[in-house]
Amino acid sequence: MQLSLTVPTVADRIAQTVLKADLEPELEKHFHPDSYGYRPGKSALDAVGMARKRCWQNDWVLDLDIKGFFDNIDHELMMRAVRAHTEEKWVLLYIERWLKAPIEMPDGTLNLPQKGTPQGGVASPLLANLFLHYAFDQWIEREHPGIPFERYADDAVCHCKSEAQAEQLKQALSVRMKEVGLELHPEKTKIVYCQDDDRREDYPRISFDFLGYTFRPRRSKNRWGKHFINFTPAISNRAAKTIRRTSRSWNWSLRSDKQLEDLARMFNPIIRGWINYYSRYYKSALYPILKCLDRRLIMWATRKYKRLRHHRRRAAQWLTRIARKQPNLFAHWSLLYASAGR
Repeated sequence: MQLSLTVPTVADRIAQTVLKADLEPELEKHFHPDSYGYRPGKSALDAVGMARKRCWQNDWVLDLDIKGFFDNIDHELMMRAVRAHTEEKWVLLYIERWLKAPIEMPDGTLNLPQKGTPQGGVASPLLANLFLHYAFDQWIEREHPGIPFERYADDAVCHCKSEAQAEQLKQALSVRMKEVGLELHPEKTKIVYCQDDDRREDYPRISFDFLGYTFRPRRSKNRWGKHFINFTPAISNRAAKTIRRTSRSWNWSLRSDKQLEDLARMFNPIIRGWINYYSRYYKSALYPILKCLDRRLIMWATRKYKRLRHHRRRAAQWLTRIARKQPNLFAHWSLLYASAGR
């Protein structure tokens, strides 16, 4: 499947920015409070935190996956939603033109889209939220008012009191998505049991991924030091693999012309972003990935300094001494070494 990923021209970006500034304040008055994606004052971490709280309050989750959402948005329904909130002709004309703009394919041919919205534009997330506001948010509130949810763009989870309720919702949502020209992914949409110390039923699925976090039963400790099993989020394996792959692409061992301080300046902004996002919940799961960064630093040191060449253990000791003296040099050091009691 060819994705509708486009790179807007400068003129298009300016026009979309103006359009977004005109339309967003009006739409924000109507958007659901549990819609979190690309909205002022809301974040993915807010959605993760609310999902965590509601998993404690509800035994079951319906983890949704809309198959090819951006490529299958119905143009007529999209324009109907836009017209419900503005009569500005320039806004309507521009959005319609943008939706139907030819897309250049990898082989150079032009594809005239009959459905879908191009990704990569300034206004695209706003329009996606508007479509799902009517297709999903309002429908849930109207047809299933007792079922809370968190939605971030096309990624959503619903919280149910029973497996039967979750199954009923899944069937109803399947019908609803077809009504608006969409489809639930048959394999990726699943019912999950929020197992913990108080909920011990046997069920084949007791975990789900949401916004880079995996929710599953985990060993935790309460304020009195007693261990218990808690259904809670931590960095997902997929996110961890992405971090490792990204850090590997930095080619640390080939940067022997750099000083340690240079590497810190180069990579700290990205490392800090990872820590800020993935350490919010169950941050100990992040430590192995942070240790991987230090292993790459050790390899760099064995390439840079002759006295450390072929002596990884000595290089590790050298790095540890620096980390103790300058715990703020690398963004992850204060967290990693503090967790180890150093």
